[in-house]
Amino acid sequence: LIHGMADYTQELQQTEIQLIQNEKMSSLGTMVAGIAHEMNNPINFIYGNLFFASDYIEDLLSLVELYQQYYPNPDPEIQNQLEEIDLEFLAQDLPKIIASMKGGAERIREIVLSMRNFSRLDEAEMKPVNIHEGIDNTLVLFSNRLNPGIEVIKQYGDLPLVDCYPAQLNQVFMNILANALDAIEKDATEHKAIEHNSLECCPSPVFTIRIQTELVDQNWVVIRIADNGPGIPAAIKDRIFDPFFTTKDPGQGTGLGLAISYQIITQHRGKIEVVSEPAQGAEFVISLPR
Repeated sequence: LIHGMADYTQELQQTEIQLIQNEKMSSLGTMVAGIAHEMNNPINFIYGNLFFASDYIEDLLSLVELYQQYYPNPDPEIQNQLEEIDLEFLAQDLPKIIASMKGGAERIREIVLSMRNFSRLDEAEMKPVNIHEGIDNTLVLFSNRLNPGIEVIKQYGDLPLVDCYPAQLNQVFMNILANALDAIEKDATEHKAIEHNSLECCPSPVFTIRIQTELVDQNWVVIRIADNGPGIPAAIKDRIFDPFFTTKDPGQGTGLGLAISYQIITQHRGKIEVVSEPAQGAEFVISLPR
């Protein structure tokens, strides 16, 4: 009876996780797709009109230059205005500003595209997917957290397309990368505190997230996501995939991210494991059948 109750409790817990996962995936996908849709039209207007603005500005500056050639000695009032606005600097700087705005708009368009690809709400069935595109799209969503002190090293192998649910797999990448960044940021904060309290100058550590992919035995696509943060204590390493288990402060985590990731990979007939030593970082290894 006790054994039966334990099985029932475990089954109930797995069902609860599945329901939470479905709701979370649906909510996240809907939110991301909605934001991407709302941003898409305005940024396309801005991006497209910047090319016209650039052409118009070049025409106006050419006209001003032509005026200066034909009228090298303008009236004092015009000359004063030219000096006040610093026309020479303006003519040099304005095209640079437009070019910078084009670059920024292009970056926003890339982010919007990545958000749309990440959500993949219209792809509810398994389909052949480029794993590297999924990882790259997920990394774009972490752009604001990938500061210059964190280096992302991508070592991509030659992979075939993998049959999977794209949005679910992207969720796994997001959960693992979020955990890696959380660990690195916590380590960086602790290092700064030690540096602040120390009389000696300590060099700032270089934090890395390394992503490796390879095809093993022609049958398994293996994805390794490793960080050089503080690592996972041996006492809790066996529990990190347990539902509702978290080492974060109250309100900072639900303890479901890795449990959901484990379930998603299992549903894909794959395997996920963690390799970690304290102070040596952590590496998550995902294996998916091709």
